[in-house]
Amino acid sequence: MEIFNLDINRLNHASFKIKYKNKIIYFDPYEINNQEKADIILITHEHFDHCDVESLKKIINIKTIIVASVECKSKIMEFKSKISNIIYINPGGIIKIGDIKIQATASYNTNKFKLPGKVFHPKKDNKCGFIVTIDGKNIYHAGDTDIIPEMKEFPEIHIAFLPISGIYVMTPKEAAEVVDIIQPMISIPMHYGKIVGTIEDAKLFRDLIGEKSKVEII
Repeated sequence: MEIFNLDINRLNHASFKIKYKNKIIYFDPYEINNQEKADIILITHEHFDHCDVESLKKIINIKTIIVASVECKSKIMEFKSKISNIIYINPGGIIKIGDIKIQATASYNTNKFKLPGKVFHPKKDNKCGFIVTIDGKNIYHAGDTDIIPEMKEFPEIHIAFLPISGIYVMTPKEAAEVVDIIQPMISIPMHYGKIVGTIEDAKLFRDLIGEKSKVEII
């Protein structure tokens, strides 16, 4: 799907591939088939459905740069000698790779608990989302998150990849509330269809938003 001169494909779950000119960028590649080699891979956190070593092996080469939350280090350090660079980042960090700007955002749970008082994605773990600026357009990949106060401070968001499956992340209703907060021009639901969540969740998200943001289900 082409949006703002960007070729955007949702591979599955929370995994996306963006092609821009001669650059190929992946977000959280998970259980993917052989794909084009990556220039940049962004990894939000260490969980198996976001930091999938077997998928990474299929798309890296010597020019690849991985940008990952710090807690991914033990899983991806084996690639250090096989790629161009690994950059570890915490929420709030900003880097530039060529003309592409990458800002790590906070990504955590506030009301999704695995045990009483223990959320699945604690804020203290410094798991990330990303705002990636390409050709003047800001693309937000939320990672595994609930509605969080930091979203109110985001820059203009043109495209938002938002988790909608509930259980570990936002529900469709909560993700629709995020659209009210960040007001993206285009919203693309994710984190469904593999482990938790269904296409019906994605459609409910679309229906809840109405005309507030154009929704693409891909």
